[in-house]
Amino acid sequence: MTDELIGYDALALGGLIRNGEISPVELLNITIRRIEKINPTLNAVIHKMYDQARETAENWRAELSAGQATGAVFCGVPFLLKDLIVEYRGAPFNEGSRAVKGYISKLDSELVKRQKAAGLIIVGKTNTPEFGYLPMTDPSIYGPTINPWDPSLTPGGSSGGSSAAVAAGIVPMAHGNDGGGSIRIPASCCGLFGLKPTRGRNPLGPLFGDLGGGIVCEHAVTRTVRDSAALLDVTSGADLGDPYSAPPKERPFLAEMERDVGSLKIGFLIGVPEGWSEKIKLHPDCENAVKDAAQLCESLGHTVEELTPDQLSHPNILQMYGHIWSCLIGHIIAYWERELGKKIRQDELEPLNWEDYQAGLNITGADYLVTVEEIQRFSRKIARWHYEGGYDLLLSPTMRIPPTKLSVFESTDPVKWLEVARSFNAFTRIQNLTGQPAMSVPIFWNEANVPIGVQFAGRFGDEATLFRLAAQLERARPWADRKPLIHCSHQS
Repeated sequence: MTDELIGYDALALGGLIRNGEISPVELLNITIRRIEKINPTLNAVIHKMYDQARETAENWRAELSAGQATGAVFCGVPFLLKDLIVEYRGAPFNEGSRAVKGYISKLDSELVKRQKAAGLIIVGKTNTPEFGYLPMTDPSIYGPTINPWDPSLTPGGSSGGSSAAVAAGIVPMAHGNDGGGSIRIPASCCGLFGLKPTRGRNPLGPLFGDLGGGIVCEHAVTRTVRDSAALLDVTSGADLGDPYSAPPKERPFLAEMERDVGSLKIGFLIGVPEGWSEKIKLHPDCENAVKDAAQLCESLGHTVEELTPDQLSHPNILQMYGHIWSCLIGHIIAYWERELGKKIRQDELEPLNWEDYQAGLNITGADYLVTVEEIQRFSRKIARWHYEGGYDLLLSPTMRIPPTKLSVFESTDPVKWLEVARSFNAFTRIQNLTGQPAMSVPIFWNEANVPIGVQFAGRFGDEATLFRLAAQLERARPWADRKPLIHCSHQS
């Protein structure tokens, strides 16, 4: 049944299992065979959790036989967990760092508890750059993950391992997190749907409540929009003691996809606002992708207006984000030094992380709080733009350039790394600062058959509009059946 199941998304697979057409154990074995066959080429799965997964699959099979598991929407569906932030008790947890290698998680994160309760079977953990720092996936400890569409290209990051695995057909969806574009960037590079939820929509506990001033969010990369909506339905909601939570949803996100999206007012950018990044123009492929998306939205009945970049500009965005991230790296290293009971040495960290860690040591508490206040003022400016201007969504490229060659990141020069990284996240990091939801949608491929995602950012708390529009775009320009060069269905 392997070939017959290639096109099924997670919701469809859950339905097959509940109907008794395939058992969780059978589906798990198919997934394990896919990993063993294709992962040596991809290098997407770095920790195999087959024993835990087999035990879980047997438990779900027993519950199904007893008629006790019918309410789990993803009952028995294999899933991959990104090796960053969230933990699975008893599994290796390294966050892409030599400094943490050998650590075994002592607990399940709240998000993992909810994933398990929804029926997902976690079969492995995926590759990530050290501490999720860079928007590509080539940590020195595990080596690079390749892009299934072109093995010479990066799959993006930091959820690059998860995205490569989904794009290649190993699983229909996989976990990701996003502190500056780390769900949306690899989704763009790999031709997937990637949603960063509103700040506080998914839990970060029990270990964390506010990572980097609230810039980090949890969710997933998926092949279909409905899988993303259904997964967010079962994982979202404040945990006890959370410092903040997203506005409550009016109805299930999956149900939003069936509602009429109406006529939206969408502003779109083909220029980079002052301060968002260096003053370099968009790559033609990214500009073409945005213009194509704008025309598609207009043909679907939406009002689409080109914006001048200065309407959303702020001269200090790079500095603000840099301060927050340097402090976050300092927090991560301090956390691991406490947890491991040792000092982390320079030779245990990748050069850019060490450089940023050192920079963060010179940022005072007053500097940090001034930066947080400035970010909050900018967030109010963006909120006023949405509400006073009547704009439902902001359309932009997901990335300023297409996915680059893997060799670009072989340099040990931190300045070069940062220059490329800023080309990747020029448009995505803004929503991490403001807390808004944003999605990368795969509706454009360039002449080399490489996906170029476009980003839609919504009002704070308004994932519903994003899901409704995404469903409309998916119907108008289907992408789920497009297969990259490296895909399970191509393997004999």
